[in-house]
Order: sequence, then C-alpha cells, then structure tokens
Amino acid sequence: MALGNGSGLVGIGDNVVDLYRDRCVYYPGGNALNVAVLARRFGLAETQYVGILGSDAEGTHVRRSLMAEGLSDAWLRVADGPNGKAQVDHNADGERIFAGSNHGGIRRKVMLRMDDEDFTLMARLGHVHSSCFSYIEPELPRIAAAAERLSFDFSTERDPSYLRQVCPHLDIAFLSGQGLDDTGVAALIAEVQAAGAVRACVTLGERGAVWADGDVRIPQPVSAARVVDTMGAGDAFIAGFLCASIGGADTRAALARAADCAAECCGWAGAWGHPAKAVTVGA
Repeated sequence: MALGNGSGLVGIGDNVVDLYRDRCVYYPGGNALNVAVLARRFGLAETQYVGILGSDAEGTHVRRSLMAEGLSDAWLRVADGPNGKAQVDHNADGERIFAGSNHGGIRRKVMLRMDDEDFTLMARLGHVHSSCFSYIEPELPRIAAAAERLSFDFSTERDPSYLRQVCPHLDIAFLSGQGLDDTGVAALIAEVQAAGAVRACVTLGERGAVWADGDVRIPQPVSAARVVDTMGAGDAFIAGFLCASIGGADTRAALARAADCAAECCGWAGAWGHPAKAVTVGA
C-alpha cells in the first residue's frame, strides 16, 4: 500500500551536529533533517526541511550543508544561541558511544511554531516527517490536518503517556527496538497501535526491522553493507522507506528499499557526510 498521492516530503523539527570528540570533527545530523536530506539523496525529487538553527558556526555549517544537498534555506529560522550538538566517542572496535548532548541547544528554548507558508508547503508536498527530539508536540494536530501523511520517529522513547499524546496524529510510527527481544517488540507494537498509530515499524539494528499494519507483520532483514560509519543508518532506513512509498512502491518493496538505503548510508562518514573541523570538543 502506497502512502498517498503527494509528491514530496517535509522534514520538520530536529537538527544537530554530531561531534566526534575523539576525531575533532563534526557532521550535520538530526532525525528530521537527516530524513529530508537522505530521501532526496535516495531519489525523491522534492524534499524540504523546516527547523531552527543556532547562530554559531555549527548552525552555519548545517545550513550550508543542506543547501549543498539541494534543499532550500527558505524554511529555516535562526535563533541567537548554540545549535544542537550530540557528542560521540568511539571504542577500540570503532563502535559509536553517545557521550551526551546540549539537548537541542537554542532550539529547545525557542520552540518551533508553524505559519501559513509552512502549512501550504505541507499540503503541497503531502508528506511530513518529524521526531521526538523536535519539541513540536503542540503543533502535531495542525500538522496532521495540513499534511496528507505524517510519520514520526520515537527513537527509544516508550513512555506510555507520550505514546498516547502523539500516536493519534500519526500515519506511521517508527521506533527503535534497541534492547528488546521478540516478545518486547510485539508488546511495543501493540502499545503503539492501541495508542492510535495503526502502522508502525520497529528497527532492530543487525536484526533488521518489523513492520506492522493492523494484524499484519512483515519482517525485513538487513542488506549487506560495507561499514564505514553507522551514524544515521536508522534515519536512512526511514528515508528510504518514505522515498519508495511516496513513489508508489508497495510495503514490501519499500521495506526492501529501506534496508538497502540503510546499508548504503553505512558506507560514508556521518549521517550524510559534510565534515567540519571542530575547534573545541566541549558541549
């Protein structure tokens, strides 16, 4: 089942820089931004990003990077303060270790609010994606009313009250099943569906993913990858799925495309490249 007739995708909400402290380099990232940029990279002709950037060098780098990927800066807001930043270290095996963040920087203090032009963009492109790191929960009812479809990434957020707040507005819920066995995944899907999101996809790292639509369950294995960096692979999965679905693919084909896109993302550094030298490694 394709998601609908809209031709494009709007990512709304979070952006950060992923600071690799042990390597003194940072990359643009953040779920909503990553999904918009990667969907375009994977073949969706029109994607845009709506969000708040900090006024610092990191925010400027995010802006330049998204424009280099073909997105417009017309939908950006700039607030006086630090851009969101996640701090990342690596262990001896090269595995990522998240060491902390500034919780969105200025974006957390200056809440993103939609205007008429934003809603017109949503209606024109049809599909909106956001996340639990975006601080836009009060706007979700209006976003859902304007968009043809709304997807949302919960990451590892599983608080029942939060699920009940957000899920009624969604067409698709994406979640990380990190730390869950098969029974836990089934229980999480059941809770999300009971909260109001009939369609849900739980990503499971090397174990692949599980798609749920009502009583239907479709397991999706991972695709073979040449791993340089796994940063952004989960977001690439979402972007690949949405790109394929918006293009008219059925669910099984979209899931297979999503797995291929996640594998492709593992082949470059950062969520979508564009490294910048870090002057300091603090928060």
